Amino acid sequence: MQKKNLAKKKNTSLNWDQFQSLGNPENAPQMPEDKKENFKSDFFIKKSVIRIHLEKKGRGGKSVSIIKGLDMTNALMKDLEKQLKSHCGVGGSQKNGEIILQGDHRDKVIAFLKTKGASDIKKAGA
Repeated sequence: MQKKNLAKKKNTSLNWDQFQSLGNPENAPQMPEDKKENFKSDFFIKKSVIRIHLEKKGRGGKSVSIIKGLDMTNALMKDLEKQLKSHCGVGGSQKNGEIILQGDHRDKVIAFLKTKGASDIKKAGA
């Protein structure tokens, strides 16, 4: 008998008044500007000690740029990875707190991260 009730609840429709009573996200209280900055990736980039390595070992002779030292959450790092891949026009991935881009794009990455506010950033590797 409970299974029938669950099935009915899945197909429940709301009228307009019920929908409005759920709340409008446009009317939600805004987070103060100083708190918003703490959750942006730019804030974490500014305080990180970033090193960009070039590696060829274990990759069939192909080089990759590895960005290390980013102190941020996985979600923010995933967003930054997507931006970097788009900026450099290459593929890549993120794992173990590092962003891996295909090819030697250390100069492009440094320029991009400096526009984001990075100050302590250096090339490393061959």
